Amino acid sequence: MKKILTFLLLFSAMAAFAQNDDFKPLRYDEDYSHLKNDTSADWYSKLKFQPLSKDQSTYLSYGGEVRYQYFWYQNEGWGNEPQAKDGFLLTRYLGSVDFHAGKYFRTFVQLQSSLANGEETPSPVDQDILDLHQAFFDLSFPAGDNKSITFRFGRQEMAYGSQRLISVREGPNNRQSFDAAKLMFHKTDFKLDAFYGDYVGAKPGIFDDASNKNTAIWGAYAVVNKVPILQNIDFYYLGIHREKIVYDEGTGPETRHSVGTRWWYTSPAWLYDVEGVYQFGKFKTNDISAWTASINTAYTFTSATLKPQLGLKAELISGNKNYGGNTLNTFDPLFPKGAYFGLASLIGPSNLTDIHPYISLALSKKLSFTTDYDLFYRMSRNDGIYAVNSMLIYSGRNAQSKDIGKQLQNELEYTLNKFLYLRTDFTWFKAGEYLKDVGPGKDILMASTTIQFKF
Repeated sequence: MKKILTFLLLFSAMAAFAQNDDFKPLRYDEDYSHLKNDTSADWYSKLKFQPLSKDQSTYLSYGGEVRYQYFWYQNEGWGNEPQAKDGFLLTRYLGSVDFHAGKYFRTFVQLQSSLANGEETPSPVDQDILDLHQAFFDLSFPAGDNKSITFRFGRQEMAYGSQRLISVREGPNNRQSFDAAKLMFHKTDFKLDAFYGDYVGAKPGIFDDASNKNTAIWGAYAVVNKVPILQNIDFYYLGIHREKIVYDEGTGPETRHSVGTRWWYTSPAWLYDVEGVYQFGKFKTNDISAWTASINTAYTFTSATLKPQLGLKAELISGNKNYGGNTLNTFDPLFPKGAYFGLASLIGPSNLTDIHPYISLALSKKLSFTTDYDLFYRMSRNDGIYAVNSMLIYSGRNAQSKDIGKQLQNELEYTLNKFLYLRTDFTWFKAGEYLKDVGPGKDILMASTTIQFKF
C-alpha cells in the first residue's frame, strides 16, 4: 500500500510537467524529438529527451509503467478452479530506453517484470519475474516525398488493427512479444508491414524467455486511410505454423493461413468497425476451413447530458462441423488481445456466437462508466469452447446445448491525467445449460481494481 501511495503522489506531481505527448499503446511509437526545441525544459522533459550530441540528433529517451491489479473471484472456472478467498494481486513493471542516432538508426530496449501474489499456481502469463521483453534496432531510409522504409530486427511487440489476431495482450499481467524481422513502408494515408518471426514464450524465471521454435508467424498488413465512403480499410494476410496444437477434434501440427479485411471509422458521434477473416491450411492431414465476421457500431449523443454512447457488438466465429471429418472448421484467433470479452477473460474467440449490446456514460471529463451484456452460444454442437489463448476448456462431445451463458460487466474508469489511470470492474457470468452439462456450471462473480502509472 505504501508503494501505491508513493506512486500516486509522484505521478500526480508529474502532471505539472506534462507535455502534449500522449502515451501510445506501443511505447516505441512515441516520438519526443520535438523537445530539442524546448528552451524551458524541465526534469521530466529531460527524462524523455536527453541529447548526446551537439546537434541533438543523437539522444536517449526513457519510459516506464507500473500497474497493480487486484482480482477476486467466486467460482473461478465455473467451479473447477481453487478459490483464493482473499483474491490475488498482479503487478507489472515495464522500463524502457530508446536510443536514436540521427534519422536513420534507433534501438529500443524494454524490460518487463510480472508478479503474482496470492495465486496458488500462477501461470507464466501472470508471473514472469524479470525478462528482456523487447530489444530491437531500426534502419530507416527516405523513399521519396512523404515516404519512408524501415527495417526492424529483434524482439518486439506487434499489434494490428482491432488486435483480433495479433495483439500486445494488454489485459493479462504479462505482455507478449515476438522475435522477428519486419519491413515497414509508410507514405501519406498508406502503411504496409511485412514480417516473419517466432513467438516468445513466457517462462516464470529470470531472463529465461526464448523464441518458441515450434510456433512461427509471418504475414503482411496494409492500412489505407481517407478512402471515399468507407473512410479506412485494412487488408492482411497472416500465416502460422505450430508443431502441436490441441482442438476438440484432436492434437497435431498445423499450418494455417488467414486472409482478412476491416472497414473502420471513428468520429465524435459515430463509430463502426466491421471485420471478416477466412482461414485455410492443414491440420495433420485434414484441410482447414474456418472464418469469423464481426461488427462493432456505436452512436454518441454528443449534445446530451453525460454524452451517452449506445453500441452493439456481434461476432460469428466458426467451430468444427463434424467430429472425425476431413476438414477442421475451428477458428484459430492466433495471438488475440487478452481481455477479449472483458477483463475476466473467461472465453476465447473460437466456436462462438456473441451478441453484445453496451452503453457508456461520461460522468465527467475524467470519469466514465460502461455497462455491457454478452450472450454467448456455441456456433457448432460438434466442438467445445476455448480460452483466449486457444486452449480447450471443455469438449462438446457430451453436450447438445449451445447456450454457454450470459455475462454482465460494469466498468468505472477514472483518468486523472495522462500518467495515472484507475479502473474498477465487476463481472457476473450466469452459466448456461452447456456449462452445466460438461462441468460444475456455477455462476462466476469477479471484482477487480486497476491502478496504472506511466511515464
